[in-house]
Amino acid sequence: MQYSYLGKSGLKVSKLCLGTMNFGPETDEKEAFRIMDAALDAGINFFDTANVYGWGEHSGLTEKIIGRWFKQGGGRRERVVLATKVYGSMQDQSDGPNDDAGLSAYKIRRHLEGSLQRLQTDHIELYQMHHVDPVISWEELWGAFEVSIAQGKIGYVGSSNFAGWQIAVAQSAAKQRHFLGLISEQHKYSLNCRLPELEVLPAAQHLGLGIIPWSPLDGGLLGRNALKKLEGTRTGNNAAYIDQHREQLEEFAALCRELGEPQDNVALAWLLANPAVTAPIIGPRTMEQFESTLDALDVNLDESTMKRLDEIFPGPGGHAPNAYAW
Repeated sequence: MQYSYLGKSGLKVSKLCLGTMNFGPETDEKEAFRIMDAALDAGINFFDTANVYGWGEHSGLTEKIIGRWFKQGGGRRERVVLATKVYGSMQDQSDGPNDDAGLSAYKIRRHLEGSLQRLQTDHIELYQMHHVDPVISWEELWGAFEVSIAQGKIGYVGSSNFAGWQIAVAQSAAKQRHFLGLISEQHKYSLNCRLPELEVLPAAQHLGLGIIPWSPLDGGLLGRNALKKLEGTRTGNNAAYIDQHREQLEEFAALCRELGEPQDNVALAWLLANPAVTAPIIGPRTMEQFESTLDALDVNLDESTMKRLDEIFPGPGGHAPNAYAW
């Protein structure tokens, strides 16, 4: 396994991050335990979850599964860099008039305690804002996170789904408080979704944030089964999109056949080759999916292959404003 520092922090994380969103809704607890054990055996130390995973009336279920896995002992908790998120409304934790999705010092305190209880731990290495909340000031947010860090309940703060300018504002406010600020941004980014290259990636690199791409296969559209329309799968549910972009996806599949690699591993290798990216989030539903994903670490894409990928999946043309102006 390969490791790198997460942003400007001294925290080392594996180059693949185990996403747990499927644990509970699609992957039963026994299989989830097997996948997490296999991840540790493979050297993956970076696990990502969120308080809302499980969704709706089952929100919090995924954190509970991870907590029960930690409870087995064997050094499981000590070997994991644990990341979770706060923002959404929790069905099992009513906040009355403060129950809406969002962020506040009140909500951060209560929802952090809820996550710690479900995860059966006393601290979280990376606590991430799942979305920006324009109503709440950075004075309030940084004040709440400073208290949580001082109490030893979280180690670092990250963001998710932030715009480049919002990252800049957050870091400026943190600097005024002599506070480390954000060390990561979790963002939707893939061969098929390259708009973050305009603003988010350059802002993160300049301000010292590691990029953690979510949906690196764009909901399965960049996976090996995308053109098979498998019933009950994400790609099966995206049949209309696949039909509309079939020529592009077939061209990608043909290139991958030339390389002798499945589409998903090439898509992950493309992300791993980007110096702005710390660790793409993989979200296996089965042990077989997890094991096949590990091969992406051994895929090396040469300059000609990268150029062909740019031709198949054109990006925005570079960073703003040069991508569209001068």
